[in-house]
Amino acid sequence: MASQVRSGPVVVEVDGAAEGLRVIDYACLEALRSGADLVLVNSSGTHSTSSMRASELPKPPGEVADAWLRVAAGHVRHRYRNGLQLGTVSKEGARADVLAEAARNARLLIVGRTPKRGPQRLQAAQANLNLAARVGCPVLVVPLSWRPSAIDRKVAVGVDGSALSAEAVEFAFLAAAERGGDLTVVRAGLPPDHAGNDEDVDHSWLSRADLSISEAVAAWIGEFPEVKVTRYLSSRPAAEVLVRESADVGLMVVGAHDNSLSIPDPVARRCVAAMTCPVAIVPHRLTAAVGSARGAPPAPCRATEVTLGV
Repeated sequence: MASQVRSGPVVVEVDGAAEGLRVIDYACLEALRSGADLVLVNSSGTHSTSSMRASELPKPPGEVADAWLRVAAGHVRHRYRNGLQLGTVSKEGARADVLAEAARNARLLIVGRTPKRGPQRLQAAQANLNLAARVGCPVLVVPLSWRPSAIDRKVAVGVDGSALSAEAVEFAFLAAAERGGDLTVVRAGLPPDHAGNDEDVDHSWLSRADLSISEAVAAWIGEFPEVKVTRYLSSRPAAEVLVRESADVGLMVVGAHDNSLSIPDPVARRCVAAMTCPVAIVPHRLTAAVGSARGAPPAPCRATEVTLGV
């Protein structure tokens, strides 16, 4: 089956925050795992309340951006020597415009998650959803508190029984394979006619939910036989289940609408805002290849482990 994953560089935003070096470290690991080049990007319109070099803040924005890039590039070269092909981009302009241009041919765009709370965090999450729709490649949002750990090998992806999950599932399988880890496929949330009636979950709903997972993973189980897949079915609200699952995995993957559809997605927005682990926003584009994948026969249940949520 044709892959929808790009083969370009890993692009990471440099925002000048000292904690942002952890996001750059995350991007370095992604580039090393995939054998991709790494590109550091900063826009002169980006401002941080916690700069790497506070004494440089009074200087013109372009000079500050260049200084932040030098610090970030020095950090990468010191830690990884010649193990990465490294490039830098510094442009004047709005953050979204500069990142979209830099990531036009990227395989991944990686950004840090804002430490803000409440409505501001939701606004930042929506901005990252819009960014993923605009650039067309997955956007990985990494908490500034991230540190490498054994849990990084575990990947989870949310599916909803629609084509929206197609590219997200492919990306999740690839991420799990690159990490040498396992994949949990989560199907959560009762249909609208059962909403709020948690006790009335019957075997027919479970069968339909399990079938939707089978259809989602059918095209990729054969491509990635080394990835152990666990199916997690829960009747609880999808955002609640995915956020809770994020505490036990190193990467959560969610699908999002592309820029041809202006459809609000409160589930994805809450997930991006509230998850405790890095989250990959994977834009969906319905292509002939994806349509073919949707028509593939369901994968046999014996290939996976099934977990029922409460």
